Amino acid sequence: MFERRELDAILSVYGRMVARGDWRDYAIDGLSDRAVFSIYRRASEHPLYQIQKIPADARRQGAWRLLAPGGAILKRGQDLLTVLKFFDRRRFAVIG
Repeated sequence: MFERRELDAILSVYGRMVARGDWRDYAIDGLSDRAVFSIYRRASEHPLYQIQKIPADARRQGAWRLLAPGGAILKRGQDLLTVLKFFDRRRFAVIG
């Protein structure tokens, strides 16, 4: 699962996007090989984004992934804060 400091960083970005009105719901899943934070515009839809922590990939491509709908990898890396900067760099269009 996510460590407390990781979840704090993710929820900080989530809170900013909720305040802007872009996001409205989330889900956290702890699977056998990964932890997933899914972000939704509405609870009844598919996730807009997924932030995945996959410890087995830490030495290869990095343990962190940011996925778009359909599973396309938008960003990956060793450091969560670097992956989360995807949301800070530009005013991105909401996918969906």
